[in-house]
Amino acid sequence: MSETQAYDVTTDIGKVRLLLSDIATPWVFTDTELQAFLDMEGGVKRAAAQAIDTNATNHALASRVLRSQDVSTDGAKLADAMRAHADRLRAQADQADDDGDGFFFDVIDLEPDTGRPERTGWPV
Repeated sequence: MSETQAYDVTTDIGKVRLLLSDIATPWVFTDTELQAFLDMEGGVKRAAAQAIDTNATNHALASRVLRSQDVSTDGAKLADAMRAHADRLRAQADQADDDGDGFFFDVIDLEPDTGRPERTGWPV
């Protein structure tokens, strides 16, 4: 059963719900479960990817290839598509990590005899 009736995209849990399309009640995952994914994975996109992977495994385990008149379902194909989505989210998270989280350093080669602050005109 769901914990709440609406989700808030300004929260990390709401953002995870949005990325995994768990936006209508009854929820696939509770807020507590999504928080656990956030705690384990350390980011919204990675948490959503793990939730999608978990859901894909559940679909693969629960459903087989079923055919009934004109309707058929294939749990394995659905799980594969979900896992591909999870992989794309992880790649986006990796790219965001590489693009600059605001932390970097660079090595600067200084001219000889100017690499020491006491030999510059700048106050120490």
